[in-house]
Amino acid sequence: MRLRFCYLDDGIMHFFRNRCCLAVNHYIRYTTDPHRQRNDLRNLRRITPFLWTFRGRVGLALVALVGSKMAVVAVPFLLKQIVDGLNIKAGVELVLPLTLLLAYGGLRMAASLFNELRDAIFARVRYGTMRKISARVFQHLHQLSLSFHLDRRTGGVTRDLERGAASVSSILNYLVFNILPTAAEFMLVAAILLSKYQARFAIAIFSTVIIYVIFTFMVTEWRMHFRHEMNELDSSASSKAVDGLLNYETVKYFNNEDYELRRYNQVLQDWETAAVKSQTSMSMLNFGQGAIIAIGVMLIMVFAGQGVVAGHMSIGDLVMVNALMLQLFIPLGFLGIVYRQLKYSMADMDLMFKLLDREPEIQDRLDAKELVVANGSMELQSVNFSYQPERQILHDISFKVAAGKKVAIVGPSGSGKSTIARLLFRFYEVSNGSILIDGQDVRNVTQQSLRQAIGIVPQDTVLFNDSIYYNIHYANPTASRDEVILAAKMAHIHEFIETLPQGYETVVGERGLKLSGGEKQRVAIARVALKNPRILIFDEATSSLDSHSEQAILESLRAVAEQHTTVVIAHRLSTIVDADSILVMDKGRIVEQGSHSQLLLQQGLYANLWALQQEERQAQDVEPATVNVSK
Repeated sequence: MRLRFCYLDDGIMHFFRNRCCLAVNHYIRYTTDPHRQRNDLRNLRRITPFLWTFRGRVGLALVALVGSKMAVVAVPFLLKQIVDGLNIKAGVELVLPLTLLLAYGGLRMAASLFNELRDAIFARVRYGTMRKISARVFQHLHQLSLSFHLDRRTGGVTRDLERGAASVSSILNYLVFNILPTAAEFMLVAAILLSKYQARFAIAIFSTVIIYVIFTFMVTEWRMHFRHEMNELDSSASSKAVDGLLNYETVKYFNNEDYELRRYNQVLQDWETAAVKSQTSMSMLNFGQGAIIAIGVMLIMVFAGQGVVAGHMSIGDLVMVNALMLQLFIPLGFLGIVYRQLKYSMADMDLMFKLLDREPEIQDRLDAKELVVANGSMELQSVNFSYQPERQILHDISFKVAAGKKVAIVGPSGSGKSTIARLLFRFYEVSNGSILIDGQDVRNVTQQSLRQAIGIVPQDTVLFNDSIYYNIHYANPTASRDEVILAAKMAHIHEFIETLPQGYETVVGERGLKLSGGEKQRVAIARVALKNPRILIFDEATSSLDSHSEQAILESLRAVAEQHTTVVIAHRLSTIVDADSILVMDKGRIVEQGSHSQLLLQQGLYANLWALQQEERQAQDVEPATVNVSK
């Protein structure tokens, strides 16, 4: 039996030693990871400029705070006077201290009044700062380059933004409503005890508070990695949920509802594990804090009881010391919770500020000027570009589009056609060479003026989850309703909109999923027509349209393009036969260039693509007839 108990003890020690090592390693890994390291003081300083706007209200709130705490601390003094006044002494007639009782009620009322004034005054500071920071982060997200948004997980970013904005409000709330009041009350109580009673009272309070604070800080810092892990898993779960919902149709196409649920549930299980660890460690922390406070209060009451017995203190003194301790240690008990929540909020705020710290890859130069578009000519001079250094996309691309002319870019998938459109918008910077508009290098002008001069109908049209009118009007918020309708007519979508029960107020759904691909593209064409820029880019603008709609829209596009410089990126060669010049790309290079007829005579890549598409069209025309004959 002795050996068995020894073996069991060794096993328990081995178990706890392993658990402790795992916990320490986990903590070290999380605290040394550069992505998780924070500078809380720096982040707090970054809130200051937002608070400075409300400095008057902050000052008034602090005045109300001081008034409230002075009233609260004065209450125990009155209690002492009331108790001593009611203490029956031999041969002395008992008198009701009515004035003191009225003053007691007045102080309670004053404390409540000052507290509510502080809350009301500071509300504008809290929510105003929260609004300003949220708007700043939202603005910054739109300023970040396309590469960031291609890599981002929308659900995770929105959760970081949501938690970060809420954390600012929480931090201000904790500082003004918990930490500062408790600190002010502690100083007042300490001053009273030092001036009126023996030094051992103040020593006991100081020692209790110091031990309490050190214990709280150490344990909270140790368990913070659980909160970091919970935040990461929470963002990951949100990302997976948003991705699954945005790709609802794809999930249904492949019967992958259970697969999506497993992915989502696995992350939630990991989050649950971290949350349980967080709660367990918090229970340990709460017990330790409660034990420290209980021991401190017990010592002080023992000292006070000894003073009463020895005749150094009255019953009123005992009541006053007890009341002071309750007023001090009750908020101090909450201060432990506040500190934990403050650390959590700091972690959330840090994620938000990390978003703000991300620098846009494409930035305007300090001396950037507004783009002045007189004619709208464009020129690419020896442009080279690569998304990654090891994989070059464009090789020495050079061509010129004269003002008012139409140039088409065609070629196999992956040849770099759409990349040229992104470079024209300066979503990316060219690796070598230059892009000129009316002789001005796009790197020397502001991005806003550049994009104002260019309109695009992208290959994949994404609409806002709002009305059709909103989506068209978005191109020019100052346009009238008649102008919106005219743009819709140019895109041959007005008649379709009129047949809808709600007309232009029809909501298109998430990413425009309530509309067909062709309807979405016609909305996009109407949108760019309303913008009416000098330069137009059509990136597979008619790829989702049937032949009849395609021809109707092509006529409208030709009318629009008559007075505009136009670049058409096309897969269907039949849509660009009227182009002034056609560039044929293959593997990131321009391999052929000329008009439609010239390229057919060259019997090169363009002629082969044309022949293949003509055969496909003839096969599509013959197939229905063949089916009818067989019937």
